[in-house]
Amino acid sequence: MTAATVSTLVGFSRGSTAPNVLVDREWLVGNGIGGYASGTISGVITRRFHGLLVAALRNPLGRTMMLNQLTEWIVLPDGREVQLDGAAIAEFRLELGLPVWTFALEGVRLEKRLFLPARQNTVAVTYDLLEGPSGLGLHLRPAIHLRPHEGSVAKEPPVYTVSLTEDRFELIDAGAYPPLRMYVKGARTSFVFEPSERRPVEYSVEAARGYDSRGVLWSRGRFDVTLDPGAHATFIASVEDWEILLGLDPDELAACERTRRLGLLARVDSRGDDPVTDSLVLGADQFVISPVGRTVDAARARARGDSLRTIIAGYHWFTDWGRDTMISLEGLCLLTGRHREARWILRTFAGYVRDGLIPNLFPEGSHEGLYHTADATLWFFHALERYLAYTGDVAFLRELVPLLETILRKHMEGTRFGIHADRDDGLLVQGEDGYALTWMDAKCGDWVVTPRRGKAVEINALWYNALVVMAAWLRALEREGDARPLDEWAARARASFNARFWFEEGGYLYDVIDGPDTKADAALRPNQLLAFSLSHPVLDESRWRPVLDVVERMLLTPVGLRSLAPGSPGYHANYHGDLHTRDSAYHQGTVWSWLIGPYVDALLRTDPAARDKARASLRGLGAHAMKGCLGQIAEVFDAEAPFAPRGCIAQAWGTAEWLRALDRTSVAPRAPLLGRRT
Repeated sequence: MTAATVSTLVGFSRGSTAPNVLVDREWLVGNGIGGYASGTISGVITRRFHGLLVAALRNPLGRTMMLNQLTEWIVLPDGREVQLDGAAIAEFRLELGLPVWTFALEGVRLEKRLFLPARQNTVAVTYDLLEGPSGLGLHLRPAIHLRPHEGSVAKEPPVYTVSLTEDRFELIDAGAYPPLRMYVKGARTSFVFEPSERRPVEYSVEAARGYDSRGVLWSRGRFDVTLDPGAHATFIASVEDWEILLGLDPDELAACERTRRLGLLARVDSRGDDPVTDSLVLGADQFVISPVGRTVDAARARARGDSLRTIIAGYHWFTDWGRDTMISLEGLCLLTGRHREARWILRTFAGYVRDGLIPNLFPEGSHEGLYHTADATLWFFHALERYLAYTGDVAFLRELVPLLETILRKHMEGTRFGIHADRDDGLLVQGEDGYALTWMDAKCGDWVVTPRRGKAVEINALWYNALVVMAAWLRALEREGDARPLDEWAARARASFNARFWFEEGGYLYDVIDGPDTKADAALRPNQLLAFSLSHPVLDESRWRPVLDVVERMLLTPVGLRSLAPGSPGYHANYHGDLHTRDSAYHQGTVWSWLIGPYVDALLRTDPAARDKARASLRGLGAHAMKGCLGQIAEVFDAEAPFAPRGCIAQAWGTAEWLRALDRTSVAPRAPLLGRRT
């Protein structure tokens, strides 16, 4: 790919795009260690997560809002000051996945670019004067409220200590946060102390979500820059040491980041002619991180020649979740040629197995995982199977087999949260009071909104799949005698599944059987697709078409699958309001983007000739990636038109499954995007 063919995704163009998108559309840039920068195109803050530097700090601090906003204005030769706000924006675009603003006003054209150097808690904002008078003044005023990035915006900002050495500004609070260091690299720059300013901010999205929504940002002065046509200056804010900041040239860092991103696209043989796909490939990079908080685990990984890796489930508020990581691994890492990192991720989670379970999630700022999940560990088998299909890494399989055997034994004998195999029918049971162990895990206090105790349909599809792939792996390692008992478990589970999960009256599968009240749950949900979308279908082939037909008729939307059929008890058409209201709707109709992947798999397994139909099902999410958080796919959508995006603005498994489904529907996929899929 050459510079001339680098694709761009335009999010706003003056005169052809409605002005409201300046606030409605958002952007996101990650730093590879869990930190990020994010905001609206206009710069108006609407979320508590909007900021130019959310640093990923060592535990127990976790991700921390270090720099909220940068107010910018120019000083014209006649002395007039004009703010660079939404009215001044002529264009906003993503170039190689990075935000670029073009301001045009009063005969001035100014370009602004933002990036975060890889694996640094640093943000760089560069201003290029494309057209305008010599000696143009540019003022940059930082606004700050140091806090946990999920912390309340209503909390009073602390007292800060500030210092200035030459043109280097340093801010320290009285707590545990590291200093925030700022400076401007340019030909003529300075810092001007001004009276302390406390600027009120209304966080409109937080108000709609039922959270504290009024706060203040603190400022103590501004950076002044003088620009000539063709010249540029770069504002730097960081928690790294001054030695690092002053030793690295911003232009060099920008060139390195550009090269790194071009390399990501080169792995999928991008020609720069598909801005949506390219943007989503680059968006996938935001989720694959080296977690900075787990220092002991990182040291252990380095000792064996690895690097610690994990996957952020979604921005802004998710950390890494086991289930999301395993579902996302193929789309984020294997399709994009990042096989070594996929192995690191699998090994990272293998190191956290306890009592036969991988963690459900790692809380913000914590070294320890929480294990309340029945499916994440079964998805681990699926992710490993996909990794082996791409790499043929038998040595890694041999390394993990003892652990995998322990996991299956724990599931057969019984482990935490009531997870155990029923020896009578071979099916997997899960459930314990107060816990939601499947992916439909919304809770309101102690109330589980979608209780699914018993034998859940997708849990048993995953259980059967794990038994079959494990038996195959043991045979590949010439352990036929150990494989045969797993064959027997799988056969018993399959026979029981087809005898007991089929809901004859509805022509589809029960969602849960053998629950606390012993009555089968006939709620029509998308979980049943996993019964024939995984590598080894547990459902008899004769029932694939009836299930697919009812799912298409009742659950399929342009942006994914509904979590519950319209008209069902408890169905919610919209996902909005305060936390209780949202949790009540989370899996009660709300559309989930990631489910487009299992749908495409099930469709193509049922009808391999339906490639065009499958590809058409991806268009809605592709269009969304051009007008939501640009270059990303949201977590969920309302269940009815216009299917407004909700939840996290960027979700790992939504992006991953879209990329994977796109690959599956490609007639001539661009190597190595297809990899070595079997």
